Amino acid sequence: MNPLLSHLQPYPFERLRQLFVGVNPPAHLSAISLGMGEPRHATPAFIQEALTAGLGGLASYPATAGEPRLREAFTGWLGRRYGLALDPATQVLPVNGSREALFAFAQTVLDPTQGTPVVVCPNPFYQIYEGAALLAGATPYFAPSDPERNFAVDWDSVPDSVWQRTQLLFVCSPGNPTGAVMPLAEWEKLFALSDRHGFVIASDECYSEIYFRDEPPLGGLEAAARLGRSDFKNLVSFTSLSKRSNVPGLRSGFVAGDAALMKAFLLYRTYHGSAMGPAVQAASVAAWGDEAHVADNRAQYRRKFAEVTPILARVMDVRLPDAGFYLWGQVPQQLGLSDTEFARGLLAQYNVTVLPGSYLAREVAGANPGAQRVRMALVAETEECVQAAQRIAQFIQTRST
Repeated sequence: MNPLLSHLQPYPFERLRQLFVGVNPPAHLSAISLGMGEPRHATPAFIQEALTAGLGGLASYPATAGEPRLREAFTGWLGRRYGLALDPATQVLPVNGSREALFAFAQTVLDPTQGTPVVVCPNPFYQIYEGAALLAGATPYFAPSDPERNFAVDWDSVPDSVWQRTQLLFVCSPGNPTGAVMPLAEWEKLFALSDRHGFVIASDECYSEIYFRDEPPLGGLEAAARLGRSDFKNLVSFTSLSKRSNVPGLRSGFVAGDAALMKAFLLYRTYHGSAMGPAVQAASVAAWGDEAHVADNRAQYRRKFAEVTPILARVMDVRLPDAGFYLWGQVPQQLGLSDTEFARGLLAQYNVTVLPGSYLAREVAGANPGAQRVRMALVAETEECVQAAQRIAQFIQTRST
């Protein structure tokens, strides 16, 4: 067996399953899960219809690079969304969801022949970043974050000796779990570091279309273009239809950016066998070409957060995020509970599942930045999310007295 597998930590939801062993929630209360970030709004009918209409393509092997009309759908969306003009032949590739692409990309760009490479990640973070680094033979470095600034990463605190060994930087904007969006000045700082040290930036942007302000979140490629970096040197963005179009089971997204990196990634994916099925390509073309369903989806989340956030804000430190569908709440100190104890007690007494924040971060210098926080995914229908918020508030109020 690959010895690097032994370095992987249990996935957060496996840890959650173990945490809940022996818990018997009250049977008179319906189970409500805010634990997993799985979209549950209905998949638009026109996407389903495009999927079934594309079944005739099953008789042929698909090309790893995707059909020309699919790549043109990607660049068309990038043009409408960000005002960018990318070459559909050289600067975009289809992927089977951003999760597999983030993992595979690390295997493509990391070079262990130059000594053990470093992969810099935010902390808290999406767990695939760490796993991708470890299985590529790299060492993850978890950059410190500032809880007072919505867990913004303190890039200045990363030692120069770390940057010198860094080959890959993962960023997530809008962030998971905080929902924070990186401003242009932060991108400018990262581009300067990349130019100085030669590392690649992988920008995870799968939550970009769920936002609560009038102005949509700034994307990595958009930031590069604004700063005169139209070649997108050492930059690749990752996006997905899962959250945008409520099709997590479709496993469809794309990557875009530096043409040289796209060429290498295509070579890797050709051998890896990562081609997207023809029916999925057909459904994806339809989804990327329509914005009405995305606006409706966003409106549903806005209504949901508008109702849920005030209920929770009365009993815990929680605020509306910049984007995404998570609330990142702090366990009230007066409860005397850890984030894991809070999650276990909430399930035992009120049959509501939340994810402990410590499961989404790593301990650095004796402290876990996710500790005493919980992530709540508002993915269910509004009525169910409101009911969950009311139960959480009741749990906190009861334990506080």
